[in-house]
Amino acid sequence: MSDFPTREEAYALLTEYNQSESLIKHALSVEAVMRHFAPRFRGDAEVWGVVGLVHDLDYEKWPEEHCKKTEEILKERGWPEELVRAVVSHGWGIVTEVEPKSDMEKVLFATDELTGLVTATALVRPSKSILDMSAKSVKKKWNQKAFAAGANREIIAQGAEMLGMELSELISETITGMRPVAEQIGLAGSAAES
Repeated sequence: MSDFPTREEAYALLTEYNQSESLIKHALSVEAVMRHFAPRFRGDAEVWGVVGLVHDLDYEKWPEEHCKKTEEILKERGWPEELVRAVVSHGWGIVTEVEPKSDMEKVLFATDELTGLVTATALVRPSKSILDMSAKSVKKKWNQKAFAAGANREIIAQGAEMLGMELSELISETITGMRPVAEQIGLAGSAAES
């Protein structure tokens, strides 16, 4: 492996530890969003994408050791410390004490849960698509605690604050970031046909 793992290496690692279609789609969503945000913060889209792709590496096999097992795996494979730290920081306050400090870490922290909420919102729309969806649709579901209950709104709001972004902007940019992979993540829906 070179200094930074390639996208192919990261994807191979992801699929080595995860067979769940929903977890792989989630990883692809977060990867796309990380790539989308990277230029805004003068980040390397390849590096940010790789971090997004492997952020939940351990979740399928070791949910009770989430982030900790990923840290072990990445360190064993010689991944750069800044990438390992970024991945671990997305569990801050819940499963780790590693606070997101860099822009890459903050974006991962803010958008991880949000991609799940965006996905759930898209799936209940008539088009079942993110291609014709706006932040307004997600905001309508925001206060319905039973809807996509697994998507922690407090973390999303805290992440938006860390980034100095309005919640609506964060949601809108996350949707935009997910659109290039809409087909892969099953969210192109009927909007793709029109």
